[in-house]
Amino acid sequence: MRLLLLADTHLPRRAKDLPAAVRDAVEAADVVVHAGDWCDAASVLALRRRARRLVGVAGNNDGADVRAHLGEFAAFTAGGLRFGVVHETGAAAGRERRCDARYGGELDVLVFGHSHVPWDSTTPSGVRLLNPGSPTDRRRQPACTYLTLTAAHGQLHDVRLHALPPRAPGRAQRPGGPHARASSS
Repeated sequence: MRLLLLADTHLPRRAKDLPAAVRDAVEAADVVVHAGDWCDAASVLALRRRARRLVGVAGNNDGADVRAHLGEFAAFTAGGLRFGVVHETGAAAGRERRCDARYGGELDVLVFGHSHVPWDSTTPSGVRLLNPGSPTDRRRQPACTYLTLTAAHGQLHDVRLHALPPRAPGRAQRPGGPHARASSS
């Protein structure tokens, strides 16, 4: 099962629409997961129309219009794995420990957003923590990003962080942070 992970799209504040590469990824995905900060209900409804299946949550920048469609936590199963989706997990320091205390034994994968910083780690109990960054806002990172992966037979495969080209040509790119890794485990 092919999944697309998004968060912090901030439409229409940061962009009028999703970048073309992300729209193409929506079409290719079996499940689109959005970890909050949509910023308007029209974005939720538009992505719901485009996606085969949409699983999403509301974020701290989402008002009552978005919250009328989405809660603060969502859970689903795909490819034999238990997924959870939430917007915030708190500070980076201690994240694995906190997420283990809250989700260990209940989830195999937790997708989150909020920081706009891609994250890929595993808690001591084995919960995979994934943050796709933001496909429309590069304030905290050198590039706008999103994640794709495949879930099959109780395992994740081909976990890939996609960096979108800069909006303005000729801008220097800084190296990614320590948690901006791509893996295929």
